[in-house]
This record gives sequence, structure tokens and C-alpha cells, in this order.
Amino acid sequence: MKRVRINTGNVGLVFKRGDYQKVITRGNYWLGFNKRIMKYDLTKPFVAPIATEILFQDDRLEAMLHVVEVKDNELVLVLENKNLKQVLTSGRYLYWKNLIDYKFVTVDRNKIEITEKIDKSWFSLPGLSQYIRLFEVAAYERAVMLVDDVYVKTLESGTYRFWRNEASIKFAKVDMRQLQLEIAGQELLTKDKAAIRINFYTQYKVVDIEKALLENKDYEKQLYIAMQLALRAYIGGYTLDELLDSKESIAEAVYDNIKVQASKLGVTVLNCGIRDVILTGEMKDIMNQVLVAQKKAQANIITRREETASTRSLLNTAKLMEENEMLFKLKEMEYVENIADKIGEITVSGNGNMVKQLKEIFSVNK
Repeated sequence: MKRVRINTGNVGLVFKRGDYQKVITRGNYWLGFNKRIMKYDLTKPFVAPIATEILFQDDRLEAMLHVVEVKDNELVLVLENKNLKQVLTSGRYLYWKNLIDYKFVTVDRNKIEITEKIDKSWFSLPGLSQYIRLFEVAAYERAVMLVDDVYVKTLESGTYRFWRNEASIKFAKVDMRQLQLEIAGQELLTKDKAAIRINFYTQYKVVDIEKALLENKDYEKQLYIAMQLALRAYIGGYTLDELLDSKESIAEAVYDNIKVQASKLGVTVLNCGIRDVILTGEMKDIMNQVLVAQKKAQANIITRREETASTRSLLNTAKLMEENEMLFKLKEMEYVENIADKIGEITVSGNGNMVKQLKEIFSVNK
């Protein structure tokens, strides 16, 4: 015989010659020969030393335990005093009652959506995060969700979590902001066979995400090609001079042409325009020569116009002087003043008309 004690917070299982006998709680006990006690902490999960089917023949012991059965397609969240402590996968688990407030939340992993009432702070815990699929949609984005390649729904901006299971989940996102598409360095021929390069831009927005992603493949590339073809068609109908004079009208024509095609892609075109018209090397030299010739012709016209105006002014002055003697005298005095500006010293005699003498001197000097 020997005496044993079971302290508070512990229980003991009594075995005789390896066979389970009974469960004992706090107190002092005498054990006979061939008996032994296995002690267990009530704050820790119970790990059965023998098959639970044998232990549960004792109704008292069974009543002291929480029996948690987890199926293959399930998870069980173990809460101790409302805090997540453990995530259980398939199997049988035993926990002691009364001392700790246990709560068990069963999760069906066959589902995609997380419908259970689970605190958001638990999702980042290592025990649970491995069973979660995380997907984020930015404030300026929208996304479509496909389960096993079947469209399920469209997601607004936010953070989404789904159970990780055998189902295939795919997400495709679209930027819903105003976007810009550029056709840079597009080489084209005008109606008069002039080779040019054009930089063209268009601004657009995605308005129907399902149509853009599910009904069309690479909607951005399709929009690019549609813009390219429309631009090529209209540029080919204009000569180079007409193109340079009508850039705005061409942009409007391309815009009107592309709107219907863009709507089929789930996109609306906001505006478009020609940013640059770049001439090739030879064409650039020819255009520079034309420009120089035009400017020279304009300069010659201006020179001739000024000469004509000057001659007409002289003729009008001569007529006025012929009709008005006083004006003639004033003009003579102006003539003498101009001579005086060019000659340092002039000597005249007192005889005769001074103006006449000056005129004669000037004529001799010349």
C-alpha cells in the first residue's frame, strides 16, 4: 500500500496491471499493490494513454471531458477564455472541462467564403493564416473572381479572405482610373505619298469590367489596334498640307470612329489627339527648302512694296513743290542743312543768292 495525493487542478487515472480502473480528483488516496496513477493537468489538453473507447466506458470520466471530432474537410478553432489558442485539423481531441472556459468554432473548408464569426485579428496568427487566401483590391481598382474558371462576382475595393481548399480561385483586376494609350512613332503615308511619323494619344476609362475581362482578351491591345487602323485610314485620305492644317479635325474623326468599337471592349474613350507630326529626313529637307523659298518671296514682295511707296511719296512731294514756291524754298533750306552736316567748312561770297551758291558748290564737289 502507498499513499498518493492529487492536488487542485489535476486529476488522476488509476490503472491495475495496465487496465483502467477509475478517475480520481483532488484528495489523498491509498493505492494497493499492482496499481499505479497517471496524473494530468486540467489546464492542458488530455492525451489518452489508451483507446478512448475503453476510457469512455467510465461515464464519469467521459463527463469530465470535451470531445472534439474534426472531419477531413473541417477545421476547429479552439478558444480559451475567448482567445484563439489552437487550430485543429482532422482527428479526435480531448479537453478537460470546468477549469478553463473552452469554446470550439467549427469551419467547413469546402466553402469558399468565410461566413463564421471570426475576429479579424485572428487571421494574421500563424495557426490560422496558412488556411486563408488573402486578396486585396486597391481603392482605384475593381476585380472579377473566378472559382474553377467560372465567374462568381465582381469585387469592389477592399481586403478579401477566403478559405484555402481544393477549389481554384483566380482574380483579375482592372484600373478604373482615367488611363492614356499612346501610339508612338507610327509610320504612315499621306494621300500625296509623303512618309511621316505620327505620335497619337487617347485617354480612356474602363466602365464595364465584366465585358473588358470576360468577353474580350487583352482589351488594351485591341483598343490600340483599333486606334491604329482608324488613324491609318484617315491619314491616307489627306495630303501633307491638309494634314498639317487639319490635325484637330482628324483627331475628332478618329474619336467618332473608335467610340463604338471601344464600347464593345467595355471601355469609353474620353478624348484623343495628334501630339506630333514628324517628317522623315528627305521630306524634312524639302519642307525646309519650301519654307525658305516662301519666306524669300514674302521678303521680295515687302521690298517691292516699300520701294513703290517711297517712289510714290517722292512724286507727291515734287508735285507739291512745283505748285507751292514757299514749300520749294523750305525744301532748299533742308537740302542746305543736309549738305552742312556732311561738310566741315563752307566759304561763300556776298554776291548773289546764297542758296544758289551752295547748290553750285555742292555740284562742283560731287
